[in-house]
Amino acid sequence: MFANRHATAMLPAKDLKRAIAWYEDKLGLRPVRQDEYGAAYNLGGTDIFLYVTDFAGTAQHTLLSFDSPDLVADMAELRSKGVVFEEYDLPGLKTVNGLVEFGPVKNAWVKDSEGNILGFVEGM
Repeated sequence: MFANRHATAMLPAKDLKRAIAWYEDKLGLRPVRQDEYGAAYNLGGTDIFLYVTDFAGTAQHTLLSFDSPDLVADMAELRSKGVVFEEYDLPGLKTVNGLVEFGPVKNAWVKDSEGNILGFVEGM
């Protein structure tokens, strides 16, 4: 029933102004529209809506993941903008300098200004 319908990923933000600034300053994303309730983005055909809620940052999993043709280079650029990569030491997943490799696939994660976990992946 929903296979051919448009979908939008929803990202929570406690402080919308701070979140909009983080996404622009760190990731270079600008909203296509915004109001007091949130900000809409179109990322290569994927729509994202950053919405105001007190529950931002409570999810303990990746909410949004970005493809990367060269994750190490992207990580270096993001670090130059002050982005801090998460370190994990879990069964079957241990990052080294913010990066984990699963064969040819590389992954890294950050938290945005609201505490939401964002992923970056090369090789999928």
